[in-house]
Amino acid sequence: MKNIFHHLKSLNEQRRFFKEKAEQEQPLSILDDQVFKYTLASDTEDSREALRSLLSACIHREISSVEILNNELLPVYMGAKSPRLDVRVEFNDGEQADLEMQVRNTEDNLKDRASQYITLLQAGQVKRGKQYNESKRVYQIFFLNFVLFPGSEKVPRRYGYREEKENDLLTDKTEIIFYELPKLEQKIIDYFEGKAGVELLSEDEKWCIFMKCRHEQEAKPLINELCSMEEGIMRAEKQVRKLNRSERRYYTVEMDRLKDKVDLFSRQQFAHDKGLAEGREEGRIEEKLTIARNLLAKGLTPEFVNEITGLSLDEIVKL
Repeated sequence: MKNIFHHLKSLNEQRRFFKEKAEQEQPLSILDDQVFKYTLASDTEDSREALRSLLSACIHREISSVEILNNELLPVYMGAKSPRLDVRVEFNDGEQADLEMQVRNTEDNLKDRASQYITLLQAGQVKRGKQYNESKRVYQIFFLNFVLFPGSEKVPRRYGYREEKENDLLTDKTEIIFYELPKLEQKIIDYFEGKAGVELLSEDEKWCIFMKCRHEQEAKPLINELCSMEEGIMRAEKQVRKLNRSERRYYTVEMDRLKDKVDLFSRQQFAHDKGLAEGREEGRIEEKLTIARNLLAKGLTPEFVNEITGLSLDEIVKL
C-alpha cells in the first residue's frame, strides 16, 4: 500500500509539473533524452520529416527518406557491452547514422565511446559473402550541451581516418560529428542584439539553436522565426507539442487508474478487517457462552454468571 501511495504522489508531482508548464507556456526541452527520442524517432509524419531534415543538415546532402532501426547494437562477443543508442536510422541509399543527445560530460570518455559506436555501426554493414567495398557510409552524430573541445570554437567538429602528417583520408565510409551547443551562444546573443539574423545561420546551426533554446521563454521569438523558415524545425516543434499534450493526458489517465486501484485496495482491506472483527466478536461470544455453561453446571446462580461473563440474564437462562 505504501508503494502505491508513493507512486501516486510521484504522479501527482509530474502531473502538476506538466500542468504548470502548459499554463505558463513553458515548453519541454529537446535536451531531455526522452523528448529528443520522441521528437525524432516516433512513427509520425512530423517526426520522420524532422529527422530527415536534421540529418540532411548534418551531413550536408539531401536525404529522401529514413527508417528507424533497432537501437541496440549487437555485441562483438559474449560478455561485451551492448550499447543502446538514442536514434539509429538507415537512409534510402543504405547509409546509416546514430544520433545521440548528451546533456553533461561524464567519466565515461565520450571520444572513446564515439569511436566504438561507429566501429560497431560499420561492422554491421558488410554481410558474409560480400566485398568490403560494398559497405555503406556510417555517421556518428553527437549533440552536446557542454564543451568537449575547449581549444576550438569550431562547430561542428568532424572526424575520420586520416594520415598522421599528410592528412590524406584513408576511407570515407565513417564520419564522427560533434555539435557543442554552448559554442553557438554568441550567435544567439547577436540575434537578440540585432547584430545578425537567422538567415546568416547554416542549416545545422539553426537546428542546434532550436535544440538549445526551444524550452527558453526568452528565446520564443527566435524559435518562432526558425520554425517559419525551416519546415523540418517546424515539424519537430509540432511533434514536441504533441508530447506535451500526450504526457499530461497519460499522467491524468495513469493517476485515475491508480486512484481506482487504491480505492479497490481500501475496500478490500476494509472488508477484510471487518470480517476479522466480526469473526473475533463471534469467537468472544462463543467463549463467554462456554464459560457460562460450565459455571451453571457447577451450580452457580445466573446472577453470578452474569457478573462474570457479562451475558444478559435472558441469554444465561436460555442455556
